[in-house]
Amino acid sequence: MGGCGTGCGDGMGGPFSEGRELVEFVLMAHNGAVAKTPIPNGGLPTKCQECGESFTLETFVAKCPKCGGVHAVSPPRCDDPANIQYAGADFRLPQDW
Repeated sequence: MGGCGTGCGDGMGGPFSEGRELVEFVLMAHNGAVAKTPIPNGGLPTKCQECGESFTLETFVAKCPKCGGVHAVSPPRCDDPANIQYAGADFRLPQDW
């Protein structure tokens, strides 16, 4: 099976993973190129799963503007806000993200 260079297909997470595993997968996908790519149609409306703040997930990985909680969605699942995953309270992106 052909992989995508991030462990896809070898039991190390993939585009249908959940939680932190999905966030880490998207961060690594295609050497990081996917993470900051804009989500089609302007993004997905969501609420932070850490603090409850409403925001729009505009890229495949983003952090809540209020608390910094990290959320992600994979390209094959970016048509539904219900597919957005949260990395957990102990996971943070760099300040300059």
